[in-house]
Amino acid sequence: MSGHNIHAVIFDIGGVVLRSPLIAIAEYEAELGLPKDYLNVMITRGGANSAWQRFERGELSLLPFYAAFGRDLSDLNNGNTWYRQHCFRKQLACPPLPTALCVNGRELFGRMMRTGSYYDPDVVEAIRRIRESGKFIAIALTNNFGKLEWRESDAVGPYAGLSREAEYRFLGWDAEGSPTPQRLRDMFDDFIDSSIVGMRKPDPDIYLHACERNGIHPEHAVFLDDLGMNLKTAKQLGMATIRSDRKDARSIVRIVAHAGHRFVGGEKQQTLKVA
Repeated sequence: MSGHNIHAVIFDIGGVVLRSPLIAIAEYEAELGLPKDYLNVMITRGGANSAWQRFERGELSLLPFYAAFGRDLSDLNNGNTWYRQHCFRKQLACPPLPTALCVNGRELFGRMMRTGSYYDPDVVEAIRRIRESGKFIAIALTNNFGKLEWRESDAVGPYAGLSREAEYRFLGWDAEGSPTPQRLRDMFDDFIDSSIVGMRKPDPDIYLHACERNGIHPEHAVFLDDLGMNLKTAKQLGMATIRSDRKDARSIVRIVAHAGHRFVGGEKQQTLKVA
């Protein structure tokens, strides 16, 4: 990253600022007796027309999303095919695959949201220091569900009797039905939500949108995410990238908060040059 004059630090939310929902997915997989990462592979491979991606673009209201999410993740034909391909790419021995599967979309999504409601205090402190330094702007760039529509007419069939207020409590959301409470939004100079802007990572357009509306060029930003596919696009656009995971997110972000110090990026140490 030599030569980068950094003006902004761009943060993913889930898995960086908040606890990763992947924890809840892994626990649910284990309960169903599924191979490790089976459901996560399905979510990732589902493509632009999947319930997950449509929800993150604000195209589905909550209760229809539950039903479509469960259907998508119960599709053994796709699931087993994608998982075999996953094992081949990772050079893993493919374990026995399920012959029957019924995923409850509401239950899984609820667990993901409740798990992802816990802040990492070290990351929160790092963001505070970044902003107080006066040298950077802090931007959130998240695939999210902030543009949530609740329709009473959707509360039929298995969802009959569900109320907006009770469902938001089930998800661990605030009374307004937002997974991004004001406290979280106020931590950043700008908060970019995929469901509001109608784009999602790793679409290059959402990264460029974040830069354009904050008056920076991609090469003047550091981007932190826990998913390699999101980092790959950022890097191709010229951003410096840092992969954050449960093992190293705290130490990496703490170091990033100190302008001009060295931080871990990939396999070697590099230096932030502050404009």
